Amino acid sequence: MTLKPIHIGDLKIENPVILAPMSGVTDMPFRKLVKEHGADLVISEMIASQAMIRACKQTMRMSSNCAEEFPMAVQLAGCDPEVMAEAAKLNRDRGAAIIDINFGCPMKKVAINSHAGSALMRDELKAAKILEATVKAVPELPVTLKMRTGWNQEHRNAPALAKIAEEAGIKMLTVHGRTRCDFYNGVSDWGFIKKVKEEVSIPVIANGDITCFDSAQKCIETSGADGIMIGRGAYGKPYFINHIRHFLKTGKRLEKPNAKAQYEVLRKHYLSIIEHYGADAGVKITRKHLGWYIKGFPGSAEFRAKLNMQQDYKVVLNLIDEFYKQFF
Repeated sequence: MTLKPIHIGDLKIENPVILAPMSGVTDMPFRKLVKEHGADLVISEMIASQAMIRACKQTMRMSSNCAEEFPMAVQLAGCDPEVMAEAAKLNRDRGAAIIDINFGCPMKKVAINSHAGSALMRDELKAAKILEATVKAVPELPVTLKMRTGWNQEHRNAPALAKIAEEAGIKMLTVHGRTRCDFYNGVSDWGFIKKVKEEVSIPVIANGDITCFDSAQKCIETSGADGIMIGRGAYGKPYFINHIRHFLKTGKRLEKPNAKAQYEVLRKHYLSIIEHYGADAGVKITRKHLGWYIKGFPGSAEFRAKLNMQQDYKVVLNLIDEFYKQFF
């Protein structure tokens, strides 16, 4: 099945296979690598709107250099319409092409403690105020929304909230096919996403459990969505979105890169992380990525344990070199 280009405001996305926002994963080094491999659109990690306004050093780093990644969407989370509006303006001024609003995060610190993320699906009136305030704050930019099917299985109100969002001026919707109370358990209900698609005329993107060629095709067929968003399927595979995009366009399945090609991608990613965060923080941040890259290689578990004990970024780099070169 071939996906057609979509329009998000004045932006045209030729191949709507999008990198999902993932806390601790879709930082600038990873986003840039995914874009270099052919993704048309990437979305930043979720940023707390209040922290953005306070210019928290860590948060600013998470969304830095928007213009360099054009077109890039910055995802904001918050529960105060005025604060969300102000944060949207700040990101507009820093070069964001799209402002994405998070109504989907299920984590306790966001949904319960801060009454943001997926908690806003339980309060449609407040949700509408946030959407309207953000859209009004940045008329030059398209504002999009990412949400779940609802709070729990008894309250799956995504179709109703989708209509509210469209009326508020939202230009695209992404729906993860689980409720907040599902977290990441069970399976993504792509069929329910179709109900959302039937309620609105703006593009609808399907998200959840897209980890291979077949699941990508089945998701589109089942949901009727205009595009797909890939999250965990891209762990350790910055080329994956391009492979899915190519498959949906041509029907051909690109082979997984060989060990040497994977090594070159990993090495570039590692050095980019070190440059971005500094050696000390970079070594720690890299550990999860290294684990995803080497998964499936003989001796990967032992090698990962060895890497996790290292603090010197040069030692880690040498170990990566030694590990991979035995396979080519």
